Amino acid sequence: MARKWFANACAILLLASCQTLKPGDLLFHVVEQGNAITDVTPGMIDHVAIVLSKDSVIEAVSTGVKTTPLDSLRQQKGYYIIGRVRKVDAAQSVANARQYLGRKYDRLYLPNNEDIYCSELVQFSFIDTQGQRLFSSIPMSFHDASGRITDYWTKFYRQYNIAVPEGQPGTNPGELSQRKMVRIKGRLR
Repeated sequence: MARKWFANACAILLLASCQTLKPGDLLFHVVEQGNAITDVTPGMIDHVAIVLSKDSVIEAVSTGVKTTPLDSLRQQKGYYIIGRVRKVDAAQSVANARQYLGRKYDRLYLPNNEDIYCSELVQFSFIDTQGQRLFSSIPMSFHDASGRITDYWTKFYRQYNIAVPEGQPGTNPGELSQRKMVRIKGRLR
């Protein structure tokens, strides 16, 4: 009887934590069917947004860096999981993210340009309590499990007459969700 009560209490606490968003939380979009991003990165996560308030997020999407009502995320296919970043200066990180509002979206995922993509917004915005960036770059991956760059990315970059930036410094939302300083708190309801 005590075990059943404990299990029920844990389930209630988990559901409650799913409803409590804090500024600076990360929302990772989980897709149920793979796509070009999830085919070459860990998990089924293809996007990340930063919580500004209980009603809005800031995110880098095809139209650029913008604020988005939280309710519109709930209406998308798939679902979002909540990641809480440890040892973060959340207020300053959110303020940093706001500085990128209006910036163009980096559809080429290239380092060292003015445009910005979703996980890059997180990387550039989040700092610890000493003012140091929390998320370092990793080598970008455009290859599948066999190590072969996928046809999608080969064709995509060919249309821009540039080489696939395999191994260049960058980030991706699936890998960010697995960092030690990110604690998954549950599913956005």
